[in-house]
Amino acid sequence: MQKDVSLWKFFVLAFFFSVLLVGCSEKAPKPEESMTATEGLGPAESLDTQASEIAVTMEGRTSGPMLPVYFSFDSAAIEGDQVSRVEKNADFIKENSTIQVRIEGNCDPRGTREYNLALGERRAQSAKKYLVNLGVAGGQLTTISWGEEKLLLYGHDELSWAQNRRADFVIVK
Repeated sequence: MQKDVSLWKFFVLAFFFSVLLVGCSEKAPKPEESMTATEGLGPAESLDTQASEIAVTMEGRTSGPMLPVYFSFDSAAIEGDQVSRVEKNADFIKENSTIQVRIEGNCDPRGTREYNLALGERRAQSAKKYLVNLGVAGGQLTTISWGEEKLLLYGHDELSWAQNRRADFVIVK
């Protein structure tokens, strides 16, 4: 008799807990059928970019019409097609002798913070030296290293890393 009562209690408790676990399902609310495709989007905004008088950012963080210079992995050497970019930047800076340009060295996120700051500095100095050798006044140029602090792309692939290994040329005055 004791076994029958215990067995009966077991089934009642099992049934009770199964009902608790399953719970009651709620009916999903019906979507509003009267809503149009453009409702709730807010006012239309212009997609045109307003150009400033002196500097326009064109590629990366470089002020237009200058172009950033990209580097190979673990390198501060200006090579190949990047030479024409530095020459174009030099022509622009020489034509605008009143501007000041900050050369910002950047790295991809691989490596230690300290190493990337040093590599970014070498890249900025390399670009500055190249510009000075092309006839740009050294007084117009300053350098800074951001290391891996100002990434353009946050991906973990070669395309992202290649875009982050650069020297930007920013007009500061």
